[in-house]
Parts: sequence; structure tokens; C-alpha cells
Amino acid sequence: MIAIVDTGGANITSVVNAFARLGIESALTRDHETIAAAPHVILPGVGAAADSMRRLRDGQLVELICGLTQPVLGICLGMQLLFDRSLEGDTQCLGILPGAVEKIPGDIAQGVTIPHMGWNQLSATQGDNPLLADLPKDPWVYFVHSYYAPPGEWVVATTTHGITMPAMVQRDNFMGTQFHPERSGAVGAQLLRNFTRL
Repeated sequence: MIAIVDTGGANITSVVNAFARLGIESALTRDHETIAAAPHVILPGVGAAADSMRRLRDGQLVELICGLTQPVLGICLGMQLLFDRSLEGDTQCLGILPGAVEKIPGDIAQGVTIPHMGWNQLSATQGDNPLLADLPKDPWVYFVHSYYAPPGEWVVATTTHGITMPAMVQRDNFMGTQFHPERSGAVGAQLLRNFTRL
């Protein structure tokens, strides 16, 4: 069973539904024992970093999540929470990856709107990463975000919206997608399937 950490937000159930479509059981939970015992954990995120981190702290989940040894996948804001902090409200995050999440620089004249919303392509920087197995080259996936993660050796794939920015990251058992695999059609479904096979 996949444990999906309940970080709040109306559309987190779309992640639950994505696994249901794959025939994989999941539970949306804040229960420590359920999360610790799950073979795979999803850290979704919707809304503001400060709100999500407050929910994690209130549920005494920060130490638990940071200590997990099974595969953990952060989705969208969930990926950003893996970093030291977010400049969205100057929020202290989980600190699993170094650096600060910053706002995407917008340039309306160049067609760079904020938030970055819609379909965009991935460019793999680590083509042998198991999350990318059986995906087409430069696949299209669905983004909705206004902030972006810092670059570094942890970047698995990038995308470009005005600037080139991390779209997938990994350090040890912690992974993240800036895009929404649950809203990215067959490509997203395959990525989630790949995650459950780790």
C-alpha cells in the first residue's frame, strides 16, 4: 500500500485516484505508523509552502519524513518541501536537499507567465534514472507552479519556462517531480508505476 501524506489541499485526492487507476492501493494519511510501515510514500503538495510545513509540524511529521528509508516521492510543492527553505514566505522546509526554492522570474513580453501552468517537456539529465524507464524521449507533462527548485547534482530532468529549471530531483531514497504525474496522462501513469517498482 502506498502512503500518501495528507498535507491538506482539495485536489490531493487526484493522487489517490491516479494510483486507483493503476490498480494500486493507497491511503491518504497522517498516521505515523501507517507512513513508517508503507513500502512507498508520496509527499504531495498544494498551495503555499508555509501552510504545508505548518501542517507537517502540527502533525509531528517532519522528523518522521526526514527519517524514512523507503522510496519517497514529492509532487509539485511536495518536491519543493524537500529543500532547505522556500522564499515563499521565507519558510523553513525539510532540509533533505540543500538550497532555497525561489520565485520563477516572469517576463510577460517574452510570454513567460506566472504561474507556469500547462504542458511542457522534460529534458533528462540522468537518462538512466529508474523513474524515467519506458518514458518517451522529452515527454510532455503537466505543470502548475510559481516557484522553482535550485539546480545541483540531484537534478534528474529539467524543463524550460523562461529559464531552465529542475523538473525532477533525487537524493538517495528521496525523489521529486515539479510537475503533476497524476495529471500527465500516460507518461505520468508510467512514472508512478516506475516509482512503485523501486
